[in-house]
This record gives sequence, C-alpha cells and structure tokens, in this order.
Amino acid sequence: MNYIVFKDENALYFECGYSCDNAIFLTLGGESFFITDGRYKIEAKKSVKNAKVCIANSLIDKLVEILKKNRVKKVVIDPAEWDIYSFNKLKESVPTKFKFKPNFSHLKRIIKSNSEIELLQKAVKIGKESFKKVAYEISTSNLRKESELNFLAESILRDYGNRDISFEPILAISENAAKPHALPTSRVLEAGDLLLFDAGVKYKRYCSDRTRTSFYDGEVNFKIKQQFGSKKIQKAYDTVLKAHDRAIKKARSGMKAKQIDALARDVIEKAGFGDCFVHSTGHGVGLDIHEMPYISSRSDTVIEDGMVYTIEPGIYIEGEFGIRIEDMVVMQNGRAKVL
Repeated sequence: MNYIVFKDENALYFECGYSCDNAIFLTLGGESFFITDGRYKIEAKKSVKNAKVCIANSLIDKLVEILKKNRVKKVVIDPAEWDIYSFNKLKESVPTKFKFKPNFSHLKRIIKSNSEIELLQKAVKIGKESFKKVAYEISTSNLRKESELNFLAESILRDYGNRDISFEPILAISENAAKPHALPTSRVLEAGDLLLFDAGVKYKRYCSDRTRTSFYDGEVNFKIKQQFGSKKIQKAYDTVLKAHDRAIKKARSGMKAKQIDALARDVIEKAGFGDCFVHSTGHGVGLDIHEMPYISSRSDTVIEDGMVYTIEPGIYIEGEFGIRIEDMVVMQNGRAKVL
C-alpha cells in the first residue's frame, strides 16, 4: 500500500525509528522515504531506519518529485493531517489520485502490542510515583499559590529535565477545578480546599494519564479513597468513584465504546449530577495522549482486547468545585485491567 503520514508519532510507529516536528513519511510498496529539512539532517541520517532520508527546503516539493519519479498512481492519506494549502499544492502538482482514509494511522495503532503495553505500564508506574512525590512536596513546602504548585508539580513530573510529560499538568483548587482544563491562577491553597491533579509522563514516547481529587487539610494525598468536610462534595466524589469503578468492572471486549461511556454516565445521572458531567468517559492513550478509541456517548467503536484507554468520569459545579478520577486500563481476556 502507498501512504503518506505527517504527524511525527505516526512516522515513529511505522518503524521509521525517528520523528520530528517537520517531516513527511512516505511509503511506496516496499520502499519508504523520510522527508525533512536541514535542521534535522544529522539526527535523521543517524536514526532513521528502513527509509531513505531526503533533506529539502520544501517538503511538499520533494514529495512531488518522488511521486512523479515513481509514477505513483494512487496513495492513501488521512485528510485530518493536512492543511488546505499544502494539500491543494500537492494535488495540483501531480497526477496521483489521493484516497482519503480518516484516522488511517490511529486505526492501525488502536490495538497495542504486548511490547507497547509494557511501555505504557512503565509510563503509568512512573506517573504514579510522581503523584506521590507531588503530594509530599505540597504537604511539606511553603508554596501555596496555584501557579506555584503547578510549576512544582511539572518540575517533579519532568524529573527536573530528565523526562518528557504527556501534556501540561492540571492542578486546580476548589472552584477552579470546576473547569475540566483549568489554567493556574493566583488562588492560595487553604485548609478545607479540594485539589484536583491531572497529569502524565512519557516513557520511550509512550504516554500515561492519571487524575486524582484530594481533600487538603494541611496535607494532601492522592489516594483514591477521600473524606471531605462538605457533604455535597462527598456525595459528588462518591458518585464519581462509583461511576469510575463500575465502568472498569463491567467493561467487556465486544461492547461499543458508547456502552462503556453509559456505564459511568448512568451512575452520575441517577445521582442527579447528569448536567455536571460535561465530557466523555475516556480516550485512548499511546504515542498520543488522545487517540482512538474514544469512550464517548457518540462512539460506535467496538472495544477489543489490546486496546488501552482511560476511564475518567467527572462532576463539575461552576463556582464551587470539580471532581475527576482517572485511570488507564487495557483490555485483556475480555475485561478491563487497570494499568
């Protein structure tokens, strides 16, 4: 099959051995080409495997040259990876027919190999240990501003420059936690507050993703069992935890993703918080922090063994608090196993 991929995670997945933020990976039958610019010449020539490295000022012009030289009649692309300008320039320059296959790379990556699952497991383990370190540092340091705590958490997650993170961490206090993707403020953490922490690290490019919500009484811990001073917050927390546990316990291979979403959503709706659960129940994790399968009420994707995804129900009440509990699971022997 002839195909073109743009995103660096996809090039890495297709056994290229290297990726960067400005490259095109082209496969024509048994021959592959890694097209990039001069900034990456040294690393690409050293690291790229099973592909010819092509250095060019214009990646599209070089792609056109290769397609013409090889008289390529048809090639597969994922339209979501292309901007209109680049695609039109390519299309107008070659007689090649382009076959659109949405999610082409993600569909190939949706079932994880045993070696990928091991890498994800390692990322999750490192992430879990990082959560413990963040909890300890918050409990013992004099930092209290939300912005300072976010900087502290990111420093620990990155191991002070020794590893990459999956995404910018979210560490939000009480009312700011009502925003699922909260940005840090100057709010000061005080006893009796709620603290939501969503973060992940990378291990050999594979991501982890985890969320815990904690009660702060002068100390913080990110254990899954929590006791809050407010009955309203406790009810919401217990509901989210029940939804989280139910979706993991009852998920089965062969279900559609929207059925797993419903396992969590039904619990929250029956508790009277249905309008406060404003996002999907989960998403796939791998080389990308968000990839297939998407565990949403709209997804007909059939869940299979080897898929890895998050379960992360939440309740968000504007001006008051937000709660989310998230773990990554892998489908094995027909059931969800927490990584």
